[in-house]
Amino acid sequence: MVKLKTRIGSWALLPWIAFAETEKPNIIFIMADDLGYGGLSCYGSKTIKTPHLDKLASTGVKCIDFHSNGAVCSPTRAALMTGRYQQRSGVGGVITAKSHRDTGLPLKEWTLGEAMKESGYATALFGKWHLGYPAKFNPIHQGFDEFEGFVSGNVDYHRHIDQEGYFDWWKRDKKEDETGYLTDLITEDALSFIDRKKEKPFFLVLHHGAPHYPLQDRETPGFRMIGKSNRDQPKQKVDRQAVYSKMVEIMDEGVGRIVSKLEELDLRKNTLIVFCSDNGPAPDGSSGGLRGRKGQVFEGGHRVPGIFNWPGRLPKGEICQVPILTMDLLPTFVSMGGGEIEPKRKLDGIDVTKALEGAATARKPLFWKHGGSLAVRDGDWKLVVTVGKKKKQFLLFNLAKDRNETNNLSAKYPEV
Repeated sequence: MVKLKTRIGSWALLPWIAFAETEKPNIIFIMADDLGYGGLSCYGSKTIKTPHLDKLASTGVKCIDFHSNGAVCSPTRAALMTGRYQQRSGVGGVITAKSHRDTGLPLKEWTLGEAMKESGYATALFGKWHLGYPAKFNPIHQGFDEFEGFVSGNVDYHRHIDQEGYFDWWKRDKKEDETGYLTDLITEDALSFIDRKKEKPFFLVLHHGAPHYPLQDRETPGFRMIGKSNRDQPKQKVDRQAVYSKMVEIMDEGVGRIVSKLEELDLRKNTLIVFCSDNGPAPDGSSGGLRGRKGQVFEGGHRVPGIFNWPGRLPKGEICQVPILTMDLLPTFVSMGGGEIEPKRKLDGIDVTKALEGAATARKPLFWKHGGSLAVRDGDWKLVVTVGKKKKQFLLFNLAKDRNETNNLSAKYPEV
């Protein structure tokens, strides 16, 4: 349970309480799928143009040490929803469409959606869930008033069929078809929700499928068929880099439309917009020169873009160098929304509001795990343990001097 700060205090604080309630910010959280550290023009891409996200970064806080909790989809999303390392909720790996069709994020978990509802927010999640296929795991049973989207790892952007040949488009906890390009549908849902909830503080989560495969822009036709798995589906023949770039740019276009809607309704000043990715890039994306990719615990597998923009509160043009993880978003959003988290929750994530405002912020050691590979970071030092066919390999890096993890210092500094 979240205890609202505005309920605490003496009668002398009543004027402040009224002000705080009316000024509770709207919060919009946008997560891309498989977008690497170098996937936006404001993070160094020369081929992908993302003017709207670039503007949010230049007029807000651009994080250069933001990390997904996992190196793949489901674990990061579990950490986001619980504010804890994903292993604590049993989601240490991908909830696959074939082998894990009956599993999901345990309903006993206290989620981000539930926390924000308890703080007085109207809540919605549109887009990718990937935390359970059965209806009982649906977001509307995990604290969200509204859900429209898909529950698997990826779908055909036009036909909304998953990789195992199941139709996968939901409104609340019922399957219901809707014609349209996936990224545009998510944006349209967001615009409708903002219009309908403009009089009440809202918490809006947009989990884009882009730029996760299949590589499809608006003009690339749908190809998946009901009842056929990826192995039996027709093979795509597309200009991979051109389509990939367009997918990211369409997502960015949607961000611009959302910002325009907020400005139209005079909500922009008091709306926090946060953008990140769920893990590093697949082969068609860019890690920005970092070592590793999706599915690895090197920096390229989990260091991703992170942007925070709130004109009424956060500084303009700030570069945040404090390590921030996906699991930090739950306590940060609750704090920014005027709530407090009971100590019994024992979260691993921390409130990073002060860090975003420019304050130095100390952190306990941070951990990543994927398959048999492990990583632990303590300050600037990062130890990577990889499991090969014959033996484990221990790699030590100083990220302050070697962000790309090219110089193994384990022999030179065994005491570390």
